[in-house]
Amino acid sequence: MSHLGLTDFEFEKKLSDCTLDPSIFSHEAHLRLAWIHIEKYGVEKAVNNVKALIRQYVKALDAEDKYNETVTVASVRAVNHFIKKSKTRNFNQFIKENKQLAHNLKGLLSSHYKTNIFESVTAKKQFIAPDLEPFN
Repeated sequence: MSHLGLTDFEFEKKLSDCTLDPSIFSHEAHLRLAWIHIEKYGVEKAVNNVKALIRQYVKALDAEDKYNETVTVASVRAVNHFIKKSKTRNFNQFIKENKQLAHNLKGLLSSHYKTNIFESVTAKKQFIAPDLEPFN
């Protein structure tokens, strides 16, 4: 099964209840969570919601070492950037239009960071602002 087999409501509910099968909480599922929350609440509230939901979820899975605050925030901001350019309000279509989000997030974020935020211990624990190009 894929996260795409769930409605947005089911996906978000299972994640918030910590009953979502970890095998379907892929990178694309992270992007979907960001997309859902940006669409519902706007980017600033989405950042806070997504951080809280993922922290709660990884804690329930005893996988807190996998959480990365900077990558989480940067991903939400990247999704928001592409939402502003998109004409669709459907995640499946959105991700098809913006394949670089799903397949080259590291490359996208490298234009914002000199630091390897994927490996940085500091970046895992707290948000590090971009040191090359700010998010818009």
